[in-house]
Amino acid sequence: MRIAAIFLACLALLGAPEKSDKKVEAKLRDVARLQGVRGNQLMGYGVVVGLDGSGDKDQTKFTVQSLTNLLARQGITVSPTAVKVKNVAAVIVTAELPAFSKAGQKMDVTVSSTGDAKSLAGGTLLMTALHGPDNQVYAVAQGPVLVGGFSASGGGASITKNHPTAGRIPDGALVEREIPGNFNDRPNLRYSLQEEDFTTAIRVVHSINEELGEKVAKALDSRTIEVAIPKEFQGRAVELVARLENLGVQLQPRARVVVNEKTGTVILGSDVKVGAVSIIQGGLSIVVSSTPVVSQPKALSQGKTVTAEKKDVSAVEEKPKTLSIEPGVSVGKLAEMLNALGVTPRDMVAILQAIKDAGALNAELRIL
Repeated sequence: MRIAAIFLACLALLGAPEKSDKKVEAKLRDVARLQGVRGNQLMGYGVVVGLDGSGDKDQTKFTVQSLTNLLARQGITVSPTAVKVKNVAAVIVTAELPAFSKAGQKMDVTVSSTGDAKSLAGGTLLMTALHGPDNQVYAVAQGPVLVGGFSASGGGASITKNHPTAGRIPDGALVEREIPGNFNDRPNLRYSLQEEDFTTAIRVVHSINEELGEKVAKALDSRTIEVAIPKEFQGRAVELVARLENLGVQLQPRARVVVNEKTGTVILGSDVKVGAVSIIQGGLSIVVSSTPVVSQPKALSQGKTVTAEKKDVSAVEEKPKTLSIEPGVSVGKLAEMLNALGVTPRDMVAILQAIKDAGALNAELRIL
């Protein structure tokens, strides 16, 4: 009797459905961005020199003009028509000025060819001013360009790997101008959620108010949360942000199915539910084949030998695959059932679109 009781207890444990905890928790810094704390885009026009004959050709007039202007600033006067070089390339230099950057701080820059240069490998970027949207110079870039590709040609053949006309200069720019502002003096903080959701916004507000012990946070909309800085943190906004960014926030999983029609990739959320629906899938294959034949005349018939083609047309209709889905089945389970029937990813894309049109897919269907 005791052995039977133990056996039944083990059977109950093994057969009991596993309870899945659907609560997903993340830190505030991972689900929301603090407004006013961001980088700024910079751009400049420059010249790369020292190329091994892979620079811009003569028809790229602005490269020659840039080179002569550069020489003129160095006290050397040269006519643009007399300059014919292949080791110089005109480039656009881009970078992102990090938030709270200080003068003298270094940052990476990206160098991209604007002319018809074949490769920037081995080149050096000359001093280039990087401007912001306000046309002010915020950084200056210079240094050797690192290219993750190559291009070679010879005997009428050529080979190219990756993109030899674009490269990077690690720590290639120095910050010359700081963006003014005092973060500690701001009267409030504003967080912007990565994805708009009213439930998540209210949960963030509840977590912040519970952490600080007073109602200082409020949701302005489904994406924006405003936090009034308490008196004890006046002038110490940095400490407040450091305390809030590690708060745990319970997320609400979105019912979403992502489909990439180009590659036939389907990303299914396991929590997405499907209503009652029947799926019938079948295919008709038509094959047309052509076989060359030779028509040989009889002896002494004065006929000619001719060639012809024998065409055969056959149609093969596959046995339709039928699948009945019960209400409340998850899309993850549906994918397993479709895979068991041998449905290809591209067919699965069409099936999911049809289920959505039928109103049986209770989720957002996003097609890339």
